Amino acid sequence: MARWDEILSLPIQNPPALEFSSADLVWSKIEGWRDNIDRLALIPFARVDDFVRGESNNKECPTKFHVEARRRRTPRISCKPKVDGILEYILYWCSFGPDDHRKGGAIRPSRNTYVPKNKPSGRPNTKRGCTCHFIVKRLIADPSVALVIYNQDRHIDKKGLPCHGPQDKKAVGTRAMYAPYISEELLLRVISLLHVGVSVETIMQRHNESVEKQGGPCNRDDLLTHRYVRRQERSIRRSTYQLDEDDAVSVSMWVQSHPTSVFYYADFSDSDPFVLGIQTEWQLQQMIRFGNSRLLAYTSNIGSNKLKYPVCSLVVFNSDNKAIPVAWIITPTLSSGDIYRWMRPLYNRVTAKDPSWKLAGFVVDDLSADILAIREVFHCSVLMCFWRVRYSWLKKLMKSRAKIETRCDIAKKLSLAFVNVCKKTGTVESLNDLEDFSQAADFIDYFKAVWHPRIGTWVNALQTLPLASLETCTALELYHNQLKLRLMNEKDQQVYDRADWLANKLSTKVHSYFWLDEYSEKEHFARYWTDEWMTGPTAWRKSLQIPDAHVIIEGNLVKVMDVKNPDTVHIVLNPGSEFAICNCGWSKAGNLCEHTLKAIKVFRGKGYAMPSMSMLHYSRALIDMLKCPGYDSLIRDHAVALSVWVQAQLNAQINIFNSPDEVATLEQGTTCSSAEGLVETVDHSSSSSQAENQPAPKRRQTEPKPGVGVNAPAAVNQSAQKRKQREPGPGESVSIPVAVYQRFTVGKYRKKTAGTLAMSACISGSTD
Repeated sequence: MARWDEILSLPIQNPPALEFSSADLVWSKIEGWRDNIDRLALIPFARVDDFVRGESNNKECPTKFHVEARRRRTPRISCKPKVDGILEYILYWCSFGPDDHRKGGAIRPSRNTYVPKNKPSGRPNTKRGCTCHFIVKRLIADPSVALVIYNQDRHIDKKGLPCHGPQDKKAVGTRAMYAPYISEELLLRVISLLHVGVSVETIMQRHNESVEKQGGPCNRDDLLTHRYVRRQERSIRRSTYQLDEDDAVSVSMWVQSHPTSVFYYADFSDSDPFVLGIQTEWQLQQMIRFGNSRLLAYTSNIGSNKLKYPVCSLVVFNSDNKAIPVAWIITPTLSSGDIYRWMRPLYNRVTAKDPSWKLAGFVVDDLSADILAIREVFHCSVLMCFWRVRYSWLKKLMKSRAKIETRCDIAKKLSLAFVNVCKKTGTVESLNDLEDFSQAADFIDYFKAVWHPRIGTWVNALQTLPLASLETCTALELYHNQLKLRLMNEKDQQVYDRADWLANKLSTKVHSYFWLDEYSEKEHFARYWTDEWMTGPTAWRKSLQIPDAHVIIEGNLVKVMDVKNPDTVHIVLNPGSEFAICNCGWSKAGNLCEHTLKAIKVFRGKGYAMPSMSMLHYSRALIDMLKCPGYDSLIRDHAVALSVWVQAQLNAQINIFNSPDEVATLEQGTTCSSAEGLVETVDHSSSSSQAENQPAPKRRQTEPKPGVGVNAPAAVNQSAQKRKQREPGPGESVSIPVAVYQRFTVGKYRKKTAGTLAMSACISGSTD
């Protein structure tokens, strides 16, 4: 028992990489069976596949490990479990062994029925007597831990000589130099191209051109054959989604055949609704890569008008701030209490891969989401995205039979009510007061029937939760349209009532389209592009490409010239408002177009419009943190540290979007004694709260400057009024809240990415 006491005392190693090999682990040598010394290591059982993949991708000797033997036992046993009891035993062996089909090689007696072929193609290159293998044991004492025994870690035969790979001289010129199978990345590329309709001949033609361009094959992927691709195409063509006439049975069979693509499954029952959570291995990698210390968005009820089981999506944002789906949840009715059922397994699956993974903020676009459950699972702040409400209102408003002037007035009134609600100066009645617009009776009837019952809940959410930025809204809008276009395009609409079709379509075709969106060489297959391939930058990114010279302000409207065709002019009504209306097709569908966003940026840059509501929430939360009692040094020091860190992050964003001269000028005026200026602001806030009961001296009344809110702090208003007179010079003290507020108010510095939004989410979340 001393051996097992020593084994169970070993640390459980969990490298943060997506894949890891034996070189990433610290091996312990413990006396084993027959006085042998075993090389042991403990890893999480959920990461055994990651270890197998990492060990297979050995650069010195690429290979593939297969399961040579496996034994399982039920976890429920009647007798008392033993310390050395094993739930599962798996023997992984190098695919170039253990048999040796070379001339004079040894073959196990159980495999002596092999008859050599006339053409020695493939077999001698795949079985060469390699002795490299390792054992994985799942212990009864701790089923979440795997014991790895790796004694034979060299790829040699029984004679002790290299039997495959670059070190084997006899393997030169044969496929034994490389891995026996193509990589998972190339397999996913081939399958994705086949799913979207690219022919086998085109795939092989593009592949052969890339191999010739690099001067010949250099790895196993370069040896892709036409026969292999044809076999994959035949398998896809013959597959079917309907595994059984009963939809519930068919879904259950699909889940059993795709264990790696399902992270949660609850069957149909009388008490709990049906829930199916889908996440492929590629989606898990994207969630770990783009979700760590960034935003994760939850968009619900996509296809609720056509699909019997609406789709809920979890998306992350890549380097271009485009939405990438990392999980799909299929359920007939999604209530707030059901979210915790699948959210906890998803979080456990991600943290099992990367224990250091943590979100900066969680974005929701529907109040059906359980905010408390999200905070409990992901330990982060929750942001509200208003894009779905805006999309529903403007889409219905643009279909109204009223004149364009009436629709513009209604949008303006809704925008003003939205701003007042976010500033906590408006009430529910301000959103319900639309009786003056009798010409738009159809829209008013829709608003009363659909939104009046739940407008109070939305008002409460807008006043308590921080808002996501317009850039996040445009990314979710684009993803929403992409998913609808790629999913609901079937000629036979009866399939929309089946859950097995939906699960199969999401994990195959829809998944392939989103994978190809991230594929760098997708332009080589432009001849096969269809409407489902619709991709490109978001409206926010497109607005950055429009020069300021293309924006012409004429009274209450703005004319924006098209970048590609300057003769085409788009007219934006209610410019500067988040409910602005444009005459382009994308805006008429209720979406945020690049022309509207460009008008908003120009108006806010010139001070004609207020900052965004997300910035208002952020600045208010930051200032509330600074208004703490002077004796509370802990909160005060924490606020100072956070604000200085915010300053560094904003300077980093400015370095991306602005020229070096502007950055140098700005950094000279906002650095130096920033911490001292912050402390002065804190002292001023605390002293002002203590002097509320004293009579205030008479001061000259001044009108607030356009672009600065009347509820903004005094320091902000004073700094904004004096901005025209002078800019802060080198070495001058500037308080951090003023610098942060002005940085977002001035248009040329108001370019915010998802990283900055995640930073604001962390700060705003402390005041939820």
